[in-house]
Amino acid sequence: MNPLFILPLLGYNFGDLAPMMSAATVETHYSKHAQAYIDNLNRMVPATEWEGMSLEDIARKATTGPVAQNAGQAWNHMMFFEQFNLGKNAKHPSDEFLFLVEQSFGSMEAMRTAFKQAATTLFGSGWTWLVMDDEGHLSVQQYLNDDNPLRHQLRPVLVADVWEHAYYLDYRNRRGDYIDNLWLIINWQVVSSRIR
Repeated sequence: MNPLFILPLLGYNFGDLAPMMSAATVETHYSKHAQAYIDNLNRMVPATEWEGMSLEDIARKATTGPVAQNAGQAWNHMMFFEQFNLGKNAKHPSDEFLFLVEQSFGSMEAMRTAFKQAATTLFGSGWTWLVMDDEGHLSVQQYLNDDNPLRHQLRPVLVADVWEHAYYLDYRNRRGDYIDNLWLIINWQVVSSRIR
């Protein structure tokens, strides 16, 4: 039987994000954690109301139970892994993105400060997101466990996974250092494209 959902290939090798994110962390996070959510969904979804729906639609519409948990986590992880790259053409946000950041936060530095504050103060496991509303206003949101912006009618722009498996091998309990180093590997072309 062909799988209903497939974890997209990374746009980089496991070791390409080091030292900000080690090969061991990327491989374990992607091949074990993210893949497990996909595998779980492929067992759970057939012959249910969710069969035939996209992962994004399930992550938006399912809000409780195992399908919601695995769909939310799978989709969140896809958004997370998609946004990294060290290529020189990915190092600068678009003018449109910078304009929205300045309108919403005052500056990139202020946005980064708000993002780090949210990421380091989220109690327990979850995600920190930069999101956009229907009026084009950006904000930083904390979501626990499998929750995601789709369930709150917000457009996802940038995300930090703050479950311990995302950073513990490299940073132990230094979540703030992990967040600081994420900015060094962001593919701003991908992030900028998410506001359109």
